[in-house]
Amino acid sequence: MKKYLLSCLALVVFLVGCATSTKPGQVGISRSQMFLVSQAEMDKGAALAYTQVLKKASSKRKLNTDPVATKRVQRISRSLIPQVVTFREDALKWDWQVNVIDDKTINAWCMPGGKIVFYTGIIDTLKLTDAEIAAIMGHEMAHALREHSREKASRDQLKNIGILAVSVATGSNELANLANMAATYTIALPFSRAQEIEADIMGAELMARGGYNPEAAINVWKKMSKASKNQPAEFMSTHPSHENRIAKLTEVSRKVMPLYEKSKKI
Repeated sequence: MKKYLLSCLALVVFLVGCATSTKPGQVGISRSQMFLVSQAEMDKGAALAYTQVLKKASSKRKLNTDPVATKRVQRISRSLIPQVVTFREDALKWDWQVNVIDDKTINAWCMPGGKIVFYTGIIDTLKLTDAEIAAIMGHEMAHALREHSREKASRDQLKNIGILAVSVATGSNELANLANMAATYTIALPFSRAQEIEADIMGAELMARGGYNPEAAINVWKKMSKASKNQPAEFMSTHPSHENRIAKLTEVSRKVMPLYEKSKKI
């Protein structure tokens, strides 16, 4: 019986694992992904979780309180969002939202379905240029395009430890658990090294197509390296080293530089 169950499990992994959420683009993303959690569930949870984040920030008078920063980030997003068709055409129809929260956190993220938040901490601490904001935004958008949160949730679901698996066992509120799932797998838990590298590479192409010099992505990680010397061991165990990211982005920036040059002529 045990061998039979293992065989069934292997068959499920094979059937759902031979898929990829995006087209390869010029950077050639083609890794197969496993999805057990549905896109509808993840998007529904993300929409609710995002609303909750914004309401909380608004109640503390932290939402879009800097009109200059907010307009700046939203203006950059308008250059990048049209480029998502390179990787998936349906993403152009997503309900993209971009907001800035006044918080010292050095972070930004994009929930499934195109729900973006930038914290003033990352803009101010790293003294980001427009191109560097575009690099970070492209990276976060790539996580959403590749459905990395859904992929992580699916891997835990397979091991029967995911939030949805636990919610079924406990009979807890479905909608609340969907929101918790989206927030947990987008914000709280780290992405894998493979997912981070994919986001770096795709983000470089998105920003180049959007008219921003992809070499700015290299500068971001040089700044991040200086700002995060005391990064916890847990973070370093799941993320590529700053040196490896810089080396990879140096290689990728050369590859997508013609896209940037072309965008300047349009």
